[in-house]
Amino acid sequence: MVLKVLTAIKIMPCLDMKNGRVVKGTHFENIRDAGDPIANAKFYNEEGADELAMLDIAASVEGRKTRLKWAKDVLKVISIPLTVGGGISSIENMEELFKLGVSKISINTAAVKDPKLIRDASRNFGREGIVVAIDGKRNFEMPSGFEVVIMGGKESTKIDAIEWAKKCEKFGAGEILATSMDGDGTLSGYDIQFTRNIVDAINIPVIASGGAGTLEHLYNGVIEGGAKTLLAASIFHYRKISIKEVKEFLKGKGIEVNI
Repeated sequence: MVLKVLTAIKIMPCLDMKNGRVVKGTHFENIRDAGDPIANAKFYNEEGADELAMLDIAASVEGRKTRLKWAKDVLKVISIPLTVGGGISSIENMEELFKLGVSKISINTAAVKDPKLIRDASRNFGREGIVVAIDGKRNFEMPSGFEVVIMGGKESTKIDAIEWAKKCEKFGAGEILATSMDGDGTLSGYDIQFTRNIVDAINIPVIASGGAGTLEHLYNGVIEGGAKTLLAASIFHYRKISIKEVKEFLKGKGIEVNI
């Protein structure tokens, strides 16, 4: 299926954070260092990223809130919207982040455990500021073939990922961050079926995440996957592909981007 792209596609580098450093793993494991968050954030801001994500990947597992200082320090060096996630489990957590200047918050584990949190967040801060992150992995016991996993991929839920995406939209999510655990860190391409199934099931924008390794992968995320935003980490952190290269490639393929 080919999607007609009507709005500019956004490019979103992602800072997965642990112990104050940017890290990157494969399938959410084998975590390795990927640099300083401030230096990376500043670099991506200057390079033309449309948005930036910063996800505290250990917060839920460690049973704590996201580190406010990390967000505060990154906000000082960027002028683009920042989405922050990891360990956010209350309206109070969200309020603290929005007061700092964060544009959007991303909730995952807490939303699965208490779906009412999505509704409360949307009512308090507006749908446009609420992203629900869905970490999915292939499980053919699920109706769609994809299961929601939480706690950084360590805990299965027996929840169908596509049905959960529909509920998130109904509860008030403004955007879905769809990360393929199977594709994460592999550089073998987005899980197009996972992304496309979510896109086809809902009417809010979807961020593709997990596995981008080439320019063609990013192109396929839009045309075949239907994503409105392309999130990538490894290719940008290790300087395999620049944001400028991505935008020029997509533009050359007839896809609207913000240059």
